[in-house]
Amino acid sequence: MDKLLVLNLLVLVLCSVGRVKSSAYDKIVSHSRIRARKEGPNVCALQQVLGTDKKYFSTCRNWYKGSICGNKATVLYECCPGYMKMEGMRGCPAVAPIDHVYGTLGVVKATVTQQYADESKIREDIEGPGSFTLFAPSNDAWELLDSDERRKLTENGNLGMFNTLMFHTVDRRLLTKDMKNNLVVPSMLDNQKLYINHYSNGVVTVNCARIIHGNQVATNGVVHVIDRVIQNVSNTIKDFLENSDELFSFTTAALAADLMDKLGQDGHFTLFAPTDDAFNKLAPGYLEAIIENNPVITALAKYHLLNSVQCAEAIMIGSLYETEEGSSIEIGCDGNSLTVNGIKMVSKKDIVTSNGVIHLIDEVLIPDSAKEVFELMGESQSTFKDLVSELGLASTLKPNLEYTFLAPPNVAFTDEMMSLDQSDLKVILENHILKLKVTLSEMHTGQQLETLSGKFIRVFIYRTTVCLENVCMVRGSKEGKNGALHLVGSFVKTSDETIYKILKDKGEFKIFLSLMETAGLYDMLKNEGAYTIFAPTDDAFKDLTEEDLALLKSDVTLLRNILLYHISDGIFVSAGLERGVTNMFRTLQGLNLQVKLVNNSVKVNTVDVPDNDLMATNGVVHVVKNVLYPANLPVGREDLKVLLEKMIKYIQIKFVFGFTYPEIQTGSSGTFKIIYDDTKTKEYTFETRVIESVPSVTKVTRVVETKPATTKVTKVTRKVISGSGAAGKVSEKVTVRDETDGAIALEPQIIEGPDFSKILSIRDNPNLLKEESSKLTELIKGGGRFSPARRAPAGMVRRTKLVRSPLRKSER
Repeated sequence: MDKLLVLNLLVLVLCSVGRVKSSAYDKIVSHSRIRARKEGPNVCALQQVLGTDKKYFSTCRNWYKGSICGNKATVLYECCPGYMKMEGMRGCPAVAPIDHVYGTLGVVKATVTQQYADESKIREDIEGPGSFTLFAPSNDAWELLDSDERRKLTENGNLGMFNTLMFHTVDRRLLTKDMKNNLVVPSMLDNQKLYINHYSNGVVTVNCARIIHGNQVATNGVVHVIDRVIQNVSNTIKDFLENSDELFSFTTAALAADLMDKLGQDGHFTLFAPTDDAFNKLAPGYLEAIIENNPVITALAKYHLLNSVQCAEAIMIGSLYETEEGSSIEIGCDGNSLTVNGIKMVSKKDIVTSNGVIHLIDEVLIPDSAKEVFELMGESQSTFKDLVSELGLASTLKPNLEYTFLAPPNVAFTDEMMSLDQSDLKVILENHILKLKVTLSEMHTGQQLETLSGKFIRVFIYRTTVCLENVCMVRGSKEGKNGALHLVGSFVKTSDETIYKILKDKGEFKIFLSLMETAGLYDMLKNEGAYTIFAPTDDAFKDLTEEDLALLKSDVTLLRNILLYHISDGIFVSAGLERGVTNMFRTLQGLNLQVKLVNNSVKVNTVDVPDNDLMATNGVVHVVKNVLYPANLPVGREDLKVLLEKMIKYIQIKFVFGFTYPEIQTGSSGTFKIIYDDTKTKEYTFETRVIESVPSVTKVTRVVETKPATTKVTKVTRKVISGSGAAGKVSEKVTVRDETDGAIALEPQIIEGPDFSKILSIRDNPNLLKEESSKLTELIKGGGRFSPARRAPAGMVRRTKLVRSPLRKSER
């Protein structure tokens, strides 16, 4: 059992390719040795693709899949490099005889190469003193050569063959551990270069020929058997394009994109070059239409280029690679065919140049950034895409303007939705098309974005997602040449009604509204603002008698503590909750609500929320059928304890004799002063308004809770100036006063930056973008990979937005 455990641990370690600084080839051979240990000493397990002679020391991924390049692979057991069998003995217990390089060709069964070495007179060199590395084509590799090519090599006294074998030879010993990726070494043929690539899956290539049997050490060097005969290289990728008769269209595109100079420089590139026939498959005039559009033609050309060398023989399974354009393509294989994005489109592969490799493809790769935004929608958004066309919305989108689509998934289009009158359905769809291009990295909380219908939808940035009104975005945002596509989980719900109007019209919140009026909080439900309210229905008070309600209304301090515990500053929708954790919401009462998302249902303080995300112009309402109460807030009167126990069922009310509730007094403009006891005071003043075009001031005064002394923090914040390039300046002066020790005045802190309250998009002012982009990016990164921000279109109109109550997030 212990031996089995050790063996499994060794396999696990060896499967972690790339984590240990060692040769990937050597590591994969060691892995194969462990896989074959039951077969005897020095036996290696290989995978052979069915129907071919191709064999691989396979990676763990291929081993467990049992396939290579999509084809089933069988397991073979052979002697590991350098070992051989002995009759009557298990495994490969004998070390292969060591000989000079010429003799070693026979040991590794490269007999055709050995024969040509003898005939071309290179034998005397590789038998003699020195240190050589010979990349020896296998017998099968020679068979791959055209008969005319082989005949030319043997003409003129085998001069061509002599030169070919000299090109396969290096005048020093190179083991696979010495072959670093992108290594360039001079051959013995006039120092012409050999280009070596060493991949993380253990494949090593020389001019894109794969080493199939490596590290056969000789007395005067080493032999590596490769799977093809390699040719000398002199041209760059640029040279090849300029001299090709079938790549004129792509060369034209590369010139327009200023890419040709790069393709003529030193580097390690892979170019998937579409042939002229590939361009002919596109819509007539496509290339001519985009050739003058520099961003589009540049994106298209760069999408075909990788900043790494990917030889076909190194591809054993599909993997993503980043292109020069910035997005990724998947390179895979299907049998002997190389695939791009899952499609067999490579007509000729492994054209080796001095700065990389070229694969010819028979389809043009078009990145998202070179497509119309309408084309970016996939199968999962096909219903939305079809309806946009059928209802005539697509034809109203002007070709010279930019748009943003908020695409719901097909499953959102229920039978009820599809049964709506077409005019109503059209309005709903219009609310999912924004009048300008807005990428994820440009969005920020408080932003208001105008839709095609003329409605404005608000943006909320949460820790792990970005939401628009009641819906949040899912992974899959794309950026096209004339707009952006964002995938949303359901339909956007807009509202023209205040929280008060929603609660009143529903008719099941009469008691809650009555209590809010008694507590002097009625106007909060009607005024401008940004609140989240967990509103208890009348059922939450069903156990109270008229006398109980009268008692509750008679104690305004208690009433305000309870009601303000149901209200949080800021708009929080259910889809924006972080799953698997407790989301803490700071209430206006001062203590936290605990909100969780459990099986797609919202719970607040363990209480179910049967209806949520009722969007209002000044916030959002979540419905609860229980009154909420902070578990750590005791009661000091018996009659109040009895009253609370009738309303509040999910916790046990604590009783502390003599405890008095924090006094919460209201003032003008929504001012709350909370007095905790004789020694602690917390004053919280907020004002929320719509800022007009004239300068206005929002003033915030807070008294921060301290120990015995009274601590007062006064903060005077930002002055908003409208107009082109609006920017605000925030001045803070903090005064800390202790009734015993006096006051200490701290120097004002001047913070210069943009005022987002007057900016529809951060693109309004490019200078602000530079200053604020890093902060916004950090906020957004939790939800996925986002597109870079862009400069705003000329003439874009700025709009005022609702200013949120100026509470710090840390106090919510």
